[in-house]
Amino acid sequence: MINVQKILKFINIIKKERIILWRKKVCVIVLSVICVTSLVLYGCGENTQQSSETESEEGLNIITTISIIADFVENIIGDRSSVTYLVPIGEEPEEYEPVPSDFRKIADADIVFANGVNLEEWLEKIMRNVGDTEVVYVTKGAPTLTLVDTDIEDPHLWLDVRYVIDYYVKNIVDTLITIDPEGESIYRQNSKAYTDELIALEEWIVKKLSEVPQENRIIIISENACKYLGDAYGFEAEGIWELNAHEEGTPQQISRIVDLVKERKIPAVFVETTVDERYMQMISNETGVAIAGTLYTDAVGVKGSGADTYIKMMRHNIKVIVSGLGE
Repeated sequence: MINVQKILKFINIIKKERIILWRKKVCVIVLSVICVTSLVLYGCGENTQQSSETESEEGLNIITTISIIADFVENIIGDRSSVTYLVPIGEEPEEYEPVPSDFRKIADADIVFANGVNLEEWLEKIMRNVGDTEVVYVTKGAPTLTLVDTDIEDPHLWLDVRYVIDYYVKNIVDTLITIDPEGESIYRQNSKAYTDELIALEEWIVKKLSEVPQENRIIIISENACKYLGDAYGFEAEGIWELNAHEEGTPQQISRIVDLVKERKIPAVFVETTVDERYMQMISNETGVAIAGTLYTDAVGVKGSGADTYIKMMRHNIKVIVSGLGE
């Protein structure tokens, strides 16, 4: 029998920690609103004189919301421009709170690449307070999966490599050519080379995942972020909750996963780099099933992690999944 009182005590501890963190974030938001007008006005006066010179010397100033999209853009743009992402590695993009410098970065940007599909609702806060910087959603045109028992779209399309090839890369290339037509040949050449790498990655993934027996093909993590990966490569995906923005971790949710692991005799569960692992540690303690490793779902890894690009991240994830669920 699962110890409900222990779960409730555990959840209350985490909720108290999150309330403290939320209060700190509120202070940052208030500061952001106070600062943004002066930042933008100052920027307008200063940047009007410097914009043409800076662009000619340094290329476009590109902002992305998350590190994964930044990696896509960097592979396509090469040395032609600079790319900066907003959400720090290790933070949940769904619950990110903008800081004052984010407003200035976007106000100064030539273009902002965002994922969309419910990932960055906080971006609207920034765009209401800065100029007319264009936001391009790199999932444009992509079919989506929905969260369980809702009509809400799941944003984690990048965990299916084919989506990256067909939508992310295509939308980025089309946008770059539109705003910088002189770089078209470079963008097309780089995107072709990167697409070839992605095709090779997907072929490797399919071959590697074939090592996991059918009865073990279920990926269990805290946030149910692996739907697209599962749909593409023949796995079920389960999580304690559906989306970090809807995070709950209730006793009922935890009990459901505990029962699922026991009934299906799942050999391993996993944690994510951007989610508190204590939730999954409780699942592990209650079932006796080991946490097989850490998956990168919402961000690439830091430099030196072995997962600091999208391709390295995906190879790491697949190796961890196969190690945990394989025979």
